Amino acid sequence: MQLGIDRLLNDVHLRSALRGRRLALLAHPASVNHIGRHTLDALMTFGNRGDLHLTAAFGPQHGMRGDKQDNMVESEDMVDPLYQIPVYSLYGEVRYPTAEMLDCFDVLLIDLQDIGTRIYTYVTTLVYLLKACAHANKAVWILDRPNPIGRPIEGNVLKSGWESFVGAAPIPMRHGLTLGELAQWFIDQHHLELELRVIALGDYYPEAAPGYGWPTYELAWVNPSPNAASLNMARCFPGTVLIEGTTLSEGRGTTRPLELIGAPDIDIYRVLKRMESLQANWLEGCLIRYCHFTPMFQKHSGALCNGFQIHTDTEYYQYYQFRPYRLIALFLKALRLEYPDYSIWRHFTYEYETHRLAIDLLSGSDFLRTWVDDNQAQVADLEAYLLPDELSWMKQRQSFLAY
Repeated sequence: MQLGIDRLLNDVHLRSALRGRRLALLAHPASVNHIGRHTLDALMTFGNRGDLHLTAAFGPQHGMRGDKQDNMVESEDMVDPLYQIPVYSLYGEVRYPTAEMLDCFDVLLIDLQDIGTRIYTYVTTLVYLLKACAHANKAVWILDRPNPIGRPIEGNVLKSGWESFVGAAPIPMRHGLTLGELAQWFIDQHHLELELRVIALGDYYPEAAPGYGWPTYELAWVNPSPNAASLNMARCFPGTVLIEGTTLSEGRGTTRPLELIGAPDIDIYRVLKRMESLQANWLEGCLIRYCHFTPMFQKHSGALCNGFQIHTDTEYYQYYQFRPYRLIALFLKALRLEYPDYSIWRHFTYEYETHRLAIDLLSGSDFLRTWVDDNQAQVADLEAYLLPDELSWMKQRQSFLAY
């Protein structure tokens, strides 16, 4: 498989279209080529030869080099100490590029490793930049990368009125597109007039075993964000991210964040048995392992939590059967039924939102929360809510599939 960045650097004809134009790069720690060299460094090698002229760089949440560990920790603008070009933060004083930032380039190269989930803030940053560049008559080239969780679709489409920095477009939680495909869909949906070019992946087969979206044994896993520590995490994330909106631990503060779920004051055996009695097939496609863990920071810091870990790195992993959104929704429903008075929903400032609950922002509406809290609501009610959106998205995205 060839990454977009490698295809650009290996093809003189592609690079020739950039000669004489001022370039900026949007990147993060996982923006590396096939030998693990950061895209900024790789591009600067060609810049030193006169082929490419980089005038600026941009960093999303966690910074271009990944210097910020936690959520809601902002990065400042800086000057790159090696190349002496400005590095503008899109997760600092601004989220949307300013006129001054847009004035410093003609073509924006975007090289971000996404993990295939709507709420990942890199998707929002992509959307903001596509809008800004269309308005400012700037070109965008996307150096495409794999969607590590492949083509499956899951979750409701973000509902109107629930937009936020963790949900900027009406797509399902698990969208099944690469960043390049998603950009083309967004431009079409919003009728943007924009010079967009996607440098496609070469020899990429998103539904091929054993990676099913990720080129296993070909490409090193580099954390796109500090807690995206493995391919297993990426596969679990469309479901486990919901736990961020609860009082339970999603494993932050451990070595397996967003793969572990639990709390000190629940009997996980009771909850899992209730899950099996409600909808056993929503637990299929993975290995669920009872475990105990102690977060060293964040929720339940220093307390022994009872919970489980989701494994998709064994023979039990089934690409289409594994549905993490439904799995975690079922967990929350079973928890409510077993513990009617349990304080599940966390009230806190989430991505600078102070009025709307984090769980609603994450799920893209208030349906999931109200379904969990309604003792009369059945599993079939959630399925009836999700399935029409999933089928509609499958049709809608079809013409944008490039691989």
